Amino acid sequence: MKFILYLLLPVLLLGCNDSDEITDVDDTLSKQEMEDLQFLKEEEKLARDVYLFSYDLYGQNIFKNISNSEQSHMNSVSIIMEKYSIKDLSLAERGKFSNSILQDLYDDLITLASKSIEEALIVGATIEDLDINDLNEFVENTNHSDVETMYNKLNCGSRNHLRAYTNNLESLDVSYDPQFISVEEYNRILNDSGEKCNN
Repeated sequence: MKFILYLLLPVLLLGCNDSDEITDVDDTLSKQEMEDLQFLKEEEKLARDVYLFSYDLYGQNIFKNISNSEQSHMNSVSIIMEKYSIKDLSLAERGKFSNSILQDLYDDLITLASKSIEEALIVGATIEDLDINDLNEFVENTNHSDVETMYNKLNCGSRNHLRAYTNNLESLDVSYDPQFISVEEYNRILNDSGEKCNN
């Protein structure tokens, strides 16, 4: 699985800097906050689209259920973006992204997911691992309570998703090693029971 890390590393290195088209925005948010939200909207779409791809291949409900959750995450980001008049750069077409880094990442991940159900579950865990890492960073970049609350709810959902994928992998005697969050954070997440994220 180390090769997945090399595929995903550009996302960590470049983060949100691929999107410099910021227009029609409320100046109460910083440029970094706006870029984070634009990136996050497409990152949640990537998760949804990869899981739909895996569901089409394998028919496992875990992919369908979590893809529905990712759609809810996208909707939550959209509400904040609309509130602050941030231009939504995401594309409606499934599997298509305006952010070139996320487009390349999507293409790589569906190639991996197509190999086997085990690989598709590992891809799911990897996406949630990356999402948690990014949300941890994004929450540090904002001083707006509504944005922070939204990030925390999405992070809670991603932790539940990570548990679901790793539990399914364990049933197949496959282990997942975190690639983005620390081993300590990963173990804390697994040791916690499923969280209620809508409170």
